[in-house]
Amino acid sequence: MLAQNYPYFTQKELNKIALKNPISKNRILDYEKHIQKFNSLTKEEQLKRVNAYLNRLQAQYDDITQNKEDSWATPKEFLELGYGDCEDYVLIKYYSLIRLGFDEKKLFITIVKEKFRGGTHMVLSYFKTPLHSPLILDNLSFKILSLDTRVDLQAEYFINSTGVYKLDNNLHLKKIADKFKEFEEIRVKVSKKI
Repeated sequence: MLAQNYPYFTQKELNKIALKNPISKNRILDYEKHIQKFNSLTKEEQLKRVNAYLNRLQAQYDDITQNKEDSWATPKEFLELGYGDCEDYVLIKYYSLIRLGFDEKKLFITIVKEKFRGGTHMVLSYFKTPLHSPLILDNLSFKILSLDTRVDLQAEYFINSTGVYKLDNNLHLKKIADKFKEFEEIRVKVSKKI
């Protein structure tokens, strides 16, 4: 049940963060205030608000912030740092929506191919109902659209705590693996409240 209250900072953690960087503490308190406000909204409105609010955080590639090509930050690390890249946005949206009461089994960290630019990207997919195209929360867009209208994206893998999936032509998720290494590493860190 930890994920339902995550990310959460203790007063001791906030005091320590404030000593290093008061701006980080203010960012965390602002996040907490907004998540509290979003609690009373409809699920549809929560999706929009979480996506728009978190997209305001600054984007920065891992090779600049972490001196690594691909490093996944926990939501707490992302909030403290104040910037990240696509997977960092996806993870904080994933855990924020779970905290707001979304069913974790309907949320998927999604690796996509960018059809026009040729790169790999990561977005958060929300399957509101089975057999319908998922809604896509993207740090590059404040607008939430269904995957079938995102002609710029081709979904490769859907990942959550239940496994790794591919989407077939009938919009069925077919399990292809039990775990995804990087996500499992994040889950371990989250269980340790990092």
